[in-house]
Amino acid sequence: MTTSTSIAPWLTVDNGAAAVNFYKAAFGAVETYRLEDPDGGLVVKLSINGSEFWVSGGGEEKTNNTKPLGGETIRMILTTPKPDELFNKAIAAGAKEVFPIGEEHGWRLGRIADPFGLHWEIGHQL
Repeated sequence: MTTSTSIAPWLTVDNGAAAVNFYKAAFGAVETYRLEDPDGGLVVKLSINGSEFWVSGGGEEKTNNTKPLGGETIRMILTTPKPDELFNKAIAAGAKEVFPIGEEHGWRLGRIADPFGLHWEIGHQL
């Protein structure tokens, strides 16, 4: 097996199960790996059309004082050929609009905040 170099974000939130369900509903994410521990902890690898990221939370992680940075500190950029469609799907799934889809600086792009305080820019370069 050959392993290539990649970078995949790992999002740690208070309620990993709720986050996984949100990302599935909002972005059509698919689980490619799942690990649950007896204390209620959860680690899930998700894929959105081949772009992968990890989500964890619950169990012992609730007591380790992990504070999400989110907002302006960390932003996810979800590049998609149909940003309006995915943006609206995320809003319908419970995200809050930070700024609407528009065209500026060579991008068609909008930003949402997910229910866990993380910001996602959704769009594509023009």
